[in-house]
This record gives sequence, C-alpha cells and structure tokens, in this order.
Amino acid sequence: MSKLVADQADGLRRLLANTPTRVIAVAGMDAGGGASDATMNLGAALVQQGKDVLVLDEHGGTAAAICAAWAIDPLGDLADVADRRLSREGAIARADCGVGVLPAPLGDRHAEIDPRTLCAGGVVLIDAQIDGEGRLSPLARLADELLLVLQPNAASITSAYAGIKRLHYAHGLKQLRFLVEGVAGAEEAQRITTNLSSTGSRYLAVSLEAAGWVRTDAHRADARRLRQTVVEAFPASPAAVDFRRVAVEMGAWPWRTAVPRGRAQRAAVEPLRGPRIDLPLIRATPLPRSAVA
Repeated sequence: MSKLVADQADGLRRLLANTPTRVIAVAGMDAGGGASDATMNLGAALVQQGKDVLVLDEHGGTAAAICAAWAIDPLGDLADVADRRLSREGAIARADCGVGVLPAPLGDRHAEIDPRTLCAGGVVLIDAQIDGEGRLSPLARLADELLLVLQPNAASITSAYAGIKRLHYAHGLKQLRFLVEGVAGAEEAQRITTNLSSTGSRYLAVSLEAAGWVRTDAHRADARRLRQTVVEAFPASPAAVDFRRVAVEMGAWPWRTAVPRGRAQRAAVEPLRGPRIDLPLIRATPLPRSAVA
C-alpha cells in the first residue's frame, strides 16, 4: 500500500513539475502559538497530494526548530546554499513524510536567494519569525502569501490584531490569511473568522481572509511525542482531516502577483528584488469588543 501511495505521489509531482512555485510564510504572533506545528502538518498534507514541499525554518537552532521536532539533522542551512558551499539536496534534511527542511536562521543571507529556485514547481513554506517591532524577515517578505496562525481565545486574537497593525507600519501589508487552531467545531470557527474578517475590513482597511480552521485534538500531543505530525501519525483524526482540507484549499488560492516567465528555473542565487508585501499604512485603532466575542 505504501508503495502505491508513493508511486501516485511521484506521478502527481511529474504532472505538477511545470507549475510555478508557491511561497507561503506561516507565522504566529506569540511563541508557542502553533505556527511551527501548523507548518509541519500542512507540509505533510501537501506531500500527500503529490507536491514537492520545502520548509525554510527561521527558528533553526532553537528549541522551536522544526528539525528538532521531527528529529532530523540537516547538513547545512540556507546560507550554505546561497554561498554555494552545499547544494539544495546536500543541505536539506528530509522527514519520513517526505517534507524537506532547510534551516534559515535570522541574520543569514536570506536576501541573496530566491526561495522559488529551491523547489521548482512545488511549495515553499517559510516558518517565519516576526521580530519585536512586528517585522518580517527579508526572506518572508518574498512570500506570495502570509498565513497567520492564531488560537481561539481573546488573548491570541488581540495579539494577532495588534500584530497585524504592526505589519502595516513595517511593510504596508493590507491583506493576509489566517488559520484558527484548536476550535471546538465549525460553529466556533465561523464566529471567530467572521468577527475577525469584519474587524479587519472595518477598522484596519485590511483584507483578512480565513484559510480555515483545525479542531482541537488530543492526538496532536501524542503525535509530537512520536516526533511526527498528526497528519502522519493519526491520519483519521479530526485535526489531520482539517489540515488536509486546508492544504487542498491552498491550491485554489489566487496568485497575488504574476510569476515572471522562467523564474522558477533560474539559478539558485539572485539579488533581492524587493518585498512582495508592499502596501499603504494605516492608523492604529483599538480592538473592538466584537473581535473577541
């Protein structure tokens, strides 16, 4: 059975080989907010769709690092690839589920490499860190989409709201997607997504688009102890089902900007061509009560 699944995935990869590479930065406003775990689960779900997936981990070398969570050991990091000390395949570590992981610690030469050249025709997920001033790294600013992960509680939603305002001041960001983790069910998720989307439009003049939700699931803690994602370890669990649904819907997200012809086939090292997240600033506004209702 596993060989059949692998053969199907390989066939899908060949069919998708000429498609543009999609780059998605995944971030949370608070440490421990679940962004890294969501990145891992989405990556595993995308691989099951037959996609080639590379995770660039800005937490490399820390306790939050994805390599540590998956118990894998890369031979290098993004700077090694940018400086041509190692090839892409020579630097990355690959999890058992098939996701490739390459540490991209902050402060390295992120600006000198286009992430699209590292995974032609696939998906690059950036497990992004937001700094103390609410800024994304140069690497994360190259993403086509920013996906914000938040929890279904007032503190997390308030923190996310404040972080979105800081992103406006730092980058002129006017649209992003958000994923609500740990909801009891569809009704709770719908209430939060409707309130947050309405708040963003009314008070921030920013488009906050729901990317979906993931139900609370005790299997996730069990999966972490096994050094796996819930998608790998417990594929029939509620959270695994939800992550696969979100991963499928990601493929239908519209492209925010045109992909230049031949860009995905260029050499691995390119100069920085400017942020993709580049829109006007707004005034700070207090969080309305409806946002956390």
